[in-house]
Amino acid sequence: MAMEKLFKIVKDNKKSLREKSKEIDLPLSDEIKQLGLDMLNYLKLSQDEEFLKTHKDVREGVGLAAPQIGKNIKLIAIYLQDLNHNNQLVTKQFVLVNPKIAQESAKKCYLSQGEGCLSVDKKHDGFVYRANKITVEAYSILDQKQITITASGYLSIVLQHEIDHLFGILYYDRINTFDPFKVDNNAIAI
Repeated sequence: MAMEKLFKIVKDNKKSLREKSKEIDLPLSDEIKQLGLDMLNYLKLSQDEEFLKTHKDVREGVGLAAPQIGKNIKLIAIYLQDLNHNNQLVTKQFVLVNPKIAQESAKKCYLSQGEGCLSVDKKHDGFVYRANKITVEAYSILDQKQITITASGYLSIVLQHEIDHLFGILYYDRINTFDPFKVDNNAIAI
């Protein structure tokens, strides 16, 4: 793999993780492009079993937002395996600048195992309900142009989780404190 760029992940006890991130000016600087690619590479490494054996402090992740590495700018990276419409496992990867949710479905979904986060060491039990289908508009560093992503299910959840970071929101903020495992029968369990 490319040169290893390991980030120190900002934990949820740091105030900076609760701040709103700033828009990034276009055209992008080389520094921002490289930062985005380094974030994507970090996620790839975090999913490599051999790498994890020699880097005990790195946890496996599918998404990373710039505030998690100490930069309060609107930049996220995603690297995950998901099923496509033919039920085949495919790799999805994005490095997005200034992502925003343009549309979302009324239908909700949630991870039945609950969500986790590289910035959160303590387990927070409960369901996090999110829109099952969303449309995201962003500048893609990988495509070097403005793109529109229509995502549903798992990818939709990951995108919403990372975009939340840009607004200082953590997944456990969305868990019902009075009834963390309240089941919404209209929502899709993933």
